[in-house]
Amino acid sequence: MTDDSSAEAFIRAHTRLGRGPLVPEFKLYLASEITPIWQASEDFLTAHNIAPPFWAFAWPGSQALARYIVDSPELVAGKRVLDFAAGCGLAAMAAVRAGAASVQAVEIDALAVAAMRLNFAENGMVAEAVCRDVVGDECAWDVIVSGDIFYEAPMTRHVLPWLRTMAASGCEVWVADPGRAYVPRQGMQLLHRYVVPTTAELEDRDERDTSVFRLV
Repeated sequence: MTDDSSAEAFIRAHTRLGRGPLVPEFKLYLASEITPIWQASEDFLTAHNIAPPFWAFAWPGSQALARYIVDSPELVAGKRVLDFAAGCGLAAMAAVRAGAASVQAVEIDALAVAAMRLNFAENGMVAEAVCRDVVGDECAWDVIVSGDIFYEAPMTRHVLPWLRTMAASGCEVWVADPGRAYVPRQGMQLLHRYVVPTTAELEDRDERDTSVFRLV
């Protein structure tokens, strides 16, 4: 594990400020070229036990969620919002902008949490960035949002039962997915679809059809 100052220094050295094309309202510390930061993070992982840099990209799911929230602020205004597996914290910032009563962004990667804090500060926003696995917690939120989490079977098996439990307890649970391999086929109510511009280097195509679902 690394301290906050070295994590922030790493992020500033290997990213630059940019914006997600679907939500240009927010500035983010993003990778400008994929391979260098991935290799650098692999070196950093060896030294500090840090995960690969998923936080360094504005993934289609997080952009779709943020766009949905920004365009429909009444859905989260005055509510307690959790951005789960938050990555760069984009959906969390959208919830702050929409007037949520409180916003938590959680990640299990300390470097992601450091990146979120930098992103929040850069946009003048107040949100809580937390480094821990909240799967298994009791529901303490009104709305839970998460983007691009169904990319691996182990991840889906770990998070989906808990998210369904949260939905069954009365929490609104929204997930956004661009057609990842393990997105569930049942119990998903479509809320909106977006075409999210991306890069061929990151996604092997120039855009991804991305859907925002409500778990039911």
